[in-house]
Amino acid sequence: DAIRLLHQIPLCPLLAAYYGAWELDAVTRALTRFADAVLASALDHVLHRAAERGVLSPPDRTNPARESGLAVLGMGKLGARELNYSSDVDLIVLFDPKRVRHRGPDGPAQDLHRLVRDFIALLSERTNDGYVYRTDLRLRPDTGATPLAVSTVAAEQYYETLGQNWERAAMIKARPVAGDAAVGAGMLKRLHPFVWRKHLDFAAIQDIQSIKRQIDARPGRRGIDAAGHDVKLGPGGIREIEFYAQTQQLVWGGRDSSLRPRATCDALRALAAAGRMDETAARELVASYAFLRRLEHRLQMVADEQTHALPEDGAGLAALARFMGFADAAALADTLRAHSRRVEGHYAALFEGAPALGGADGNLVFTGTDDDPDTLVSLERMGFGDGPAVSAAVRGWHHGRIRATRSARARELLTELMPALLGALAGTASPDAAFRKFDEFLGKLPSGVQLFSLFHANPGLLARLAEIMGSAPRIAEHLSRRPSLLEGLLAGEAGGPAPAPDALLDDLRRALAPAGDFQDVLDGVRRWQHDREFAIGMRILQGDVPAEHSAEALSDLADAVLAGLLPRVEEEFARGHGAVPGGRFAVIGMGKLGSREMTFESDLDIVFLYDAPEGFGAVSDGPRGLAASHYYARLGQRMASAVSALTAEGRLYAVDTRLRPSGEAGPIATEIDAFRRYQENDAWTWDRKIIFITC
Repeated sequence: DAIRLLHQIPLCPLLAAYYGAWELDAVTRALTRFADAVLASALDHVLHRAAERGVLSPPDRTNPARESGLAVLGMGKLGARELNYSSDVDLIVLFDPKRVRHRGPDGPAQDLHRLVRDFIALLSERTNDGYVYRTDLRLRPDTGATPLAVSTVAAEQYYETLGQNWERAAMIKARPVAGDAAVGAGMLKRLHPFVWRKHLDFAAIQDIQSIKRQIDARPGRRGIDAAGHDVKLGPGGIREIEFYAQTQQLVWGGRDSSLRPRATCDALRALAAAGRMDETAARELVASYAFLRRLEHRLQMVADEQTHALPEDGAGLAALARFMGFADAAALADTLRAHSRRVEGHYAALFEGAPALGGADGNLVFTGTDDDPDTLVSLERMGFGDGPAVSAAVRGWHHGRIRATRSARARELLTELMPALLGALAGTASPDAAFRKFDEFLGKLPSGVQLFSLFHANPGLLARLAEIMGSAPRIAEHLSRRPSLLEGLLAGEAGGPAPAPDALLDDLRRALAPAGDFQDVLDGVRRWQHDREFAIGMRILQGDVPAEHSAEALSDLADAVLAGLLPRVEEEFARGHGAVPGGRFAVIGMGKLGSREMTFESDLDIVFLYDAPEGFGAVSDGPRGLAASHYYARLGQRMASAVSALTAEGRLYAVDTRLRPSGEAGPIATEIDAFRRYQENDAWTWDRKIIFITC
């Protein structure tokens, strides 16, 4: 409560801002100094409490933050000393595991997570005296997967491997504001190579533009109307000035340390002094920034909340105009329009010639930590029913949470690809289902650079892939395991008429010829079958094979798998048990396989038959000889397992052998004479077509 009451102290800067007695810098710096003091006091309080509970043992109880190992970084306007009258505070809380003197039973990460939670509650929970600051910790590394307090080791590793350009831009303003200053300063020093790259980073401009995509910077695309205008995010607003400075800092700041000021106006002046931007442009942007921030301050004084939108009603707009020193609302609107158009013009000139990163249906923004409202509207307009789920998944891709997007190059390619990719998925019969399948597909890829490059070089491939994801889940599953199939699709290998049955079998035998052992055989036949099934599906989707003829192609494929696999199973089985002299073994196709009506989801109804010339007295000639009935029963079981077993390459078919004469109770393989007698003596209640696959 004492800290909340202290929030009434910064009366002087507020009155100075109200009457215009202080320049903008003086007001924002005064508000920031107060925030620094409050944050330091609040952190001291929770550190004291943690020491009392025996969780931490600070070296100095009178100054618990000193050498505590816990540091608070101020981001955004707090870091740049540009706080508003009603700003929230963006924070990142870090701890050095080697410096934290932890004494609790749990690991330091868990106890520090609870400590930061108490710290945030102290600042942001409302009482009768109100609250101190709204706090936001969403700028910490990988927000969705990290605790509130992040170790310096984990943070450094994240930025080195997965850090994005928008996070580089955010780090420009970062500074230690509370806690162990040495830990905070050391972390920022180690992040210098991440933020300030030695080479000229022109690629950063395009990526930063994608953050800003919800603000259309092209002049004339949208009008600037005072009523309801957003002075921060609207066209020609504060955010455009900030991004103008940050993009140039990222490009040139790696080689010139004078271009690294945290404050926006200081950065613009430094860029002009270094010859990296026009002096007139810098002067105009600084003047517009001061006007827009002054207007923002007074909006927040009136509303007593964090708002950036001008009143919609005439009376409110007129009152605000008088508050700003204008004669009426029209005069305010004219001045606002002049500043906004000037900012919009400079910002658009910076990105002149840059490729459009939005889509025909609107803006598509997936950087940062939150859903962009305009993006959700765009996704709904495109046909996605669950825009938040799509937005969250895409942000996860950009954060490198899947292997395919863990390289910077993959994320850069994906950023450029997103409008076309989402447009292709939206064009399917079920956009949400197609997106989920693509997300699943992407999540299984070991790398994304090759695939994204392929899409960039061949845009038409996206439409084909989207059709697969939306219409053929079984084919999409094959693609998840074998992304290389896309290259065959591109080369046209999946088109044309289906091969003849003999050609299929010959092709399988060639594919299995290099196999070194039986496991290689099992994996090889699965790869071959999946590739061929994919080709059949693509022929159907492309119209090369009528859908009604697909059953024959799929049946031919199953025939070839059984005919090509059986000799390999017999060979492997014979290593231990030899062969039955003069014996013969057959696989009979029943159901959809027998009638050549297979579908992509069909299992195999099969019956195993055998013939032993010496009858039940026959014995195999291997080192572990078996009677013929046992021999062929085990061989049948081995064959069924070879077809249905799940390996690293997936599964061939589910196998059902219950249509044999003995049903589920008897041996899996039936002697030929017994089978013949069963046909002659037992009445079948359904008509079954029989095809001998191999014998």
